[in-house]
Amino acid sequence: MDLGIQGRRALVFGGSRGMGRACALQLSQEGVHVTIAARTLATLEQAAAEISAQTGNPVRPVVADITTEAGRDAALAACPTPDILVNNADGPAPGDFREWTLDDWHQALDSMMLGPIEMIRRTVDGMIERKFGRIVNIVSRSVKTPQVELGLSNGARSGLVGFVAGLARQTVRHNVTINNLLPGVFATDAQRRHIEGMLASTGKTFEQLWEERGSGNPAGRYGRAEELGALCAFVCSAHAGYITGQSLLIDGGGYPGTY
Repeated sequence: MDLGIQGRRALVFGGSRGMGRACALQLSQEGVHVTIAARTLATLEQAAAEISAQTGNPVRPVVADITTEAGRDAALAACPTPDILVNNADGPAPGDFREWTLDDWHQALDSMMLGPIEMIRRTVDGMIERKFGRIVNIVSRSVKTPQVELGLSNGARSGLVGFVAGLARQTVRHNVTINNLLPGVFATDAQRRHIEGMLASTGKTFEQLWEERGSGNPAGRYGRAEELGALCAFVCSAHAGYITGQSLLIDGGGYPGTY
């Protein structure tokens, strides 16, 4: 399927690794001019070079932290008028809310709620003027199935999803959509860090927890980053203009509800 986005411009946060990189790769394969933003220059440059070589479409790296004004400025200096914005940030380590400080909460909100909202604020009007825009927030299944050890993520990501639910209904008449992708357990570095953070509280080994989480999914396995990348590309496509304000689970059937 031709997704109808060749020549569009995309800004992908967290684009050097994991699911963000998979989104950047898929968009680049569709002929989109992709800028990837993250905090570490070495991994950014490596990812940009590898994606460019794979797709034949140059990918631009930019060191940018979505939690800071300077970082958001840097991202927009590298990609001033994105048609596609992918907000993506790693979640904090698992823990007990009794041990979290206000600084922990502020950092979580800056990373998973306020930073993405600021990026939306600074790009959405240009998309409206150009009559095309696709904003995708990569969040987590935890906004539908809260995980007790992920309170920081449960709270901050739910705030972002709640905010865009209203905005998405205002922008869609201008062909600007805003949607959320809710991944379940994926075989990524973020999943490995999550499991490492649970070792002390469970008394199990990394290998035990890794096997349990993958085999315990109805699909019997972890998701692959490229599967989420493909979904992201379709949601960003010219064919997806009637999909907005949605939180799309991609979790191998892990969510147990009917609705």
